[in-house]
Formats: sequence, structure tokens, C-alpha cells
Amino acid sequence: MRAEALLISRWKQRARTVRRDTYALYLACRDPRVPWYAKALAGAILTYALSPIDLIPDFIPVLGYLDDLIIIPGGLVLVRRMIPAAVLAEHRETAAQAFDSRAPASVIGAVVVVAIWLLLLALVAYVVIK
Repeated sequence: MRAEALLISRWKQRARTVRRDTYALYLACRDPRVPWYAKALAGAILTYALSPIDLIPDFIPVLGYLDDLIIIPGGLVLVRRMIPAAVLAEHRETAAQAFDSRAPASVIGAVVVVAIWLLLLALVAYVVIK
């Protein structure tokens, strides 16, 4: 039982770190010292990561958590490699201070995910009707 609690605690800490780094990347996207291609990829990943709605809902067994456990961290690693280390360190500090008080949410991300779901639903309806 104790090992299970320790494992859960580690996962929660890792999730907090990923969320902090996500916010640091959001801040870095607004920095003129970051290359445009890193900003473009980071913007796409951050829009999805901060969206209150998942592309694959979490209630779907196994698949529901794939985006949270694979897609987002993998994208974050790729973007982190594109951003100069000193710039990223500066924004991680800022994010650590700001993130304690509130977690940012992306309305645009929610709209994009809802639009994707609606397009998929329309496509399924079209195929079923035909």
C-alpha cells in the first residue's frame, strides 16, 4: 500500500512538472529570441495541452490517456530542444513563480478540439447516411 502511494505521489509531481514546463513554453513562444519554427510547433502543442477538452476523452480505456502520456510530453521534448537553453531556463523560473497561483487555460484550444470533434461527427454522419 505504501509503495502505491509513493508511485501516485511521483506521478502527481511529474504531472505538475509537465504543466509548469508547458506554461514556460507558452511564455517562451512570446519571446523574440525563440525561432519562429519552435514557436509554431510549441503553439500547436500548447494549444492542445492547455485545452480543457481532450481530443481522445479520458473515459476511453487506455486510449484516453495516450495523448496525456505520449503526445504532449513528446511534443514538449521536441520543442524544448528547439529553444535556446538560457531562454528556457528564464521562462521556467517565471512559470514556477506564476504557476503556483493558477493554471492557465486555453479557450482557443478548446474551440479547436470541439471543431475537430464536430468535423469527425459530421464525417461519420455523412458516411452513415450515404
